[in-house]
Amino acid sequence: MKASPILRWGGAAALAAACAPLASAHPGHGPLDLGAGLLHPLTGCDHLLAAVGVGLWAGQSPGPARWALPGSFLGGLAAGALAGLAGLAPAGTELWILSSVFVFGFLVAGAIRLPLLAAAAVALAAGFFHGAAHGAEMPAGAASACFMAGMFLTTAALHAGGVLFAARGSLLARWAGAAIAAGGLALALGA
Repeated sequence: MKASPILRWGGAAALAAACAPLASAHPGHGPLDLGAGLLHPLTGCDHLLAAVGVGLWAGQSPGPARWALPGSFLGGLAAGALAGLAGLAPAGTELWILSSVFVFGFLVAGAIRLPLLAAAAVALAAGFFHGAAHGAEMPAGAASACFMAGMFLTTAALHAGGVLFAARGSLLARWAGAAIAAGGLALALGA
């Protein structure tokens, strides 16, 4: 009996996520201002891969999911940043961040569509953990609002780029998803 694509990709994602504790995908940052916030999504591999992955997955999705998924990620990013700033970052945040890279990579590579609410919940949760890590890293007195604003703008641009790229060809988007999953594995293994 042949396994369904969801089981195959889900199993691969679970295996990859098991490797996640081997590395920290979210190192600290330099000055926390608007410029650093604008640059972080481009220089933080975990953030770059997840943000592009969300955009690609949204671009593969029909109707309202196309913009609901990026919007959910950004909403989660904001909520997570506030939780982190308040000292409420959940345990295992790094594991969830790495897992989100794998999950988005596999969802895109497998062209897997979920019901809108489930897909939005996945994007929201991933954004929350990314935001919580940043909020928790903020030193007292840092220009956290400026950093976060810059990070949100660049993240939104990466989402939009992913949506536009996926609209150009499903096979290219699926290959990009496989590359994102491979990048997540490289992060997990500390490459």
